[in-house]
Amino acid sequence: MAVPDKIQTWQMVQPTTRNRETGEVTPGKIEKTEIPVPALQAGEVLVEVAGCGVCHTDLGYFYDGVPTVSKPPLTLGHEIAGIVVDGDEKWLGKEVIIPAVMPCRQCILCKTRRGNRCLDQKMPGNSMGIYGGFSSHIPVPGVDLCEVKGRGDLPLAHLSVVADAGATPYQAAKRAELEIGDNVIVIGITGGVGQYMGQIAKALGAKNVIGIARNQEKLDRALNYGADFVINSSGKDARAVSKEFKGLCKENGLPNFGWKIFEVTGVKGGQEIALALLGFVGKLIVVGFGMAKTEYAIGRLMAFDAEMIGTWACLPEYYPAVLDMVLSKKIDIGPFVETRPMSTIVETFEEVHKAGSPAKRIVLTPDF
Repeated sequence: MAVPDKIQTWQMVQPTTRNRETGEVTPGKIEKTEIPVPALQAGEVLVEVAGCGVCHTDLGYFYDGVPTVSKPPLTLGHEIAGIVVDGDEKWLGKEVIIPAVMPCRQCILCKTRRGNRCLDQKMPGNSMGIYGGFSSHIPVPGVDLCEVKGRGDLPLAHLSVVADAGATPYQAAKRAELEIGDNVIVIGITGGVGQYMGQIAKALGAKNVIGIARNQEKLDRALNYGADFVINSSGKDARAVSKEFKGLCKENGLPNFGWKIFEVTGVKGGQEIALALLGFVGKLIVVGFGMAKTEYAIGRLMAFDAEMIGTWACLPEYYPAVLDMVLSKKIDIGPFVETRPMSTIVETFEEVHKAGSPAKRIVLTPDF
């Protein structure tokens, strides 16, 4: 195992800017550079990156000016799998997934099992400055790592999607207290996180899963990966989707109350649909992040005895369970992952930004 003299990385060297008068946004600037290998502290390891997924969170930082804890120069990328090459001896040579957020494990949130939202957490591509996933190597705490065993012929780089796209829906399911026999709606089931939200809900015992999205081809695919029914929301407002949902329930003998709704898109239209579908004793779990403001008569929560919950990232302790679901094919990631050389990062960012929801999660593999 070779320990490098320098870490090769793709950094956002200039921040995103917004013209106050016109509202026009100028994206940041990414450049390839070298950074020092840090002196590892007790319990820390250096991971050689096998792959890092391109997440819409990265694009939000880069194109939309969504705030980050660290400021440029900033190395983006938080969906990481790799091999430990230095540091804590018990981890040397092991293949690992790095959780997208790593809690401090000292604060009251961490001690009450809310460490996924630890206020002093480390997040590659956000709060770790020059050390992020779009690099050759990254230093991280060993205690948070998820060891990969028995992956067979599944490429290690593909498992990077577990770090966020796979684990975030699992945390959302835990927050929803998803139980066997529950009925579930996934708004944005064709997206990078939504396609795993549907599979995880089904794997955890959901009786019926309804997927809602705008691309019919991808919706048809979702019927093979978790969804029992789908609704195409293209060109429809929230009221029209709600009407179609009620018709689907009536036609198939499904209840029109008590649904657990996972809003994964983060866009205003998806949020409006979720709120329109939230009915008696229902539960809305907000998974997708967006900057839009959505209006809602909050008194309806009282009248419906309903709940609205936010969810963030995933506890490192849950990662082995998610990985096990992937390796046992309860969650199938193969059809939803595409690898590319990391040197294509600029073009890939542009492509994914324009596409909105590409057919596959793109994982960049180091080729420095």
